[in-house]
Amino acid sequence: MTTVDIARPAGEVLDSCRVRFEPALRAAVDALPASMQRIVRYHLGWWAEDGKPTGAVGGKAIRPALTLLSAATVGGTADSAIPAAVAVELVHNFSLLHDDVMDRDLTRRHRPTAWAVFGTGPAILAGDSLLALAMDVLAASGHPAAERGTRMLSAAVQDLVNGQIVDLAFEQRTDVGLSECLDMAENKTGALLGCACAIGALFGNGGPDEVGAMERFGRDLGVAFQAVDDLLGIWGDPVATGKATDNDLRCRKKSLPVVAALTSGTPAGRELDELYHREQELSDAELARAAELIELAGGRVWCHDQVGNLMVEALRRLPVAATPTASEAAAELGALAQLIACRDH
Repeated sequence: MTTVDIARPAGEVLDSCRVRFEPALRAAVDALPASMQRIVRYHLGWWAEDGKPTGAVGGKAIRPALTLLSAATVGGTADSAIPAAVAVELVHNFSLLHDDVMDRDLTRRHRPTAWAVFGTGPAILAGDSLLALAMDVLAASGHPAAERGTRMLSAAVQDLVNGQIVDLAFEQRTDVGLSECLDMAENKTGALLGCACAIGALFGNGGPDEVGAMERFGRDLGVAFQAVDDLLGIWGDPVATGKATDNDLRCRKKSLPVVAALTSGTPAGRELDELYHREQELSDAELARAAELIELAGGRVWCHDQVGNLMVEALRRLPVAATPTASEAAAELGALAQLIACRDH
C-alpha cells in the first residue's frame, strides 16, 4: 500500500480537526427542539441516559476531518469549511440513528444504542431532526457555495438511502453478485465520504477538477471503509469496535466478505450458502462456522486485497487536487485515509 510522509500523526490530525469544528457542532445541536436534544446528545456521547454530561467527545469525527483537510488541500482554509464539516457530521449521525434501528443493533460506542434507550420512534425522529438541521446549517452558512453544497449533500443522502435499501433487500436474496455488492457499498458508505471531501474542496474554493478529484478520492475511500467495517463485523474485537461481532451474520447480511465467499465456487462457499439461507435462526456454533467458511472460501483475503487496491486508487487522486502550497494538508489527508483503511481487521 502506498505510504505518505506527514508532519503530524493521523490521530493528532483528527484531534486538531475536532477542536476546529466541534464548537460549531455543539452550537448547531443547541438549536434543536428540546425533545430532540436529549436523544441526540446521548447518541453523540455527550450526555448519559439521565441527561448528565459525560465529558466524552463522541465518535471519531472522520468525515468532518476529511472535509476540513480537503478544503486545505485545494488551497483554501479549513475554517472556511466548518459549516460543511458540521453538516456532514450531522448527516452521518442521522444515518447511524436509522441504521441502528433497521439492524436492531443494541450497542454503539460501547453503550446501548439510542433506540434501545429511548425507543424506536424517538430515535428515528432524532435522525430526521439531524438531517433537517444539516441542510439548515449549510443554508445559513453565508458561504458563496452554500446552495451548491446543499444540493451536493442532498444528492449524497439520496445515494446513501438507495444503498441502504439495496443492502436491506440483499438479506432476502440468494443471488447477490460482487459487482452489485460493491455498487451498494459505494452508495451506502462511499457517497457520504465522497461528499465530505468534495464539499470541503468546494468550500475551500476548489475548481471543478479539484472538487471532482476529491469526490472520487472520498468514494474510493468510502468503499474501503465499508470493506473494513464488514471485516470488523465478523472478526473485529468488540472491545475495540464497541459493537457485537455476530450481528451481521445473525441478520444474514450480504456484506462484501460474505458475498465474495458465496460467489467463490468453492466447497466452503457452497456450505456457507446452505447455512446462510436456512430459515431457522443460526446458533452460536453455526455463526462461528459461518465465519470460518467465509475465511476458507477466500472472502476475508479478497476483502483485504480490495481495501489495498481501493487505497492505491484513492491516493493516486490526491495530487490532482492538491495545490503546490498545500502539500502538508494533502499528506495529512492521505495519512488519515490510511488510518481509516488500516483499522484492526
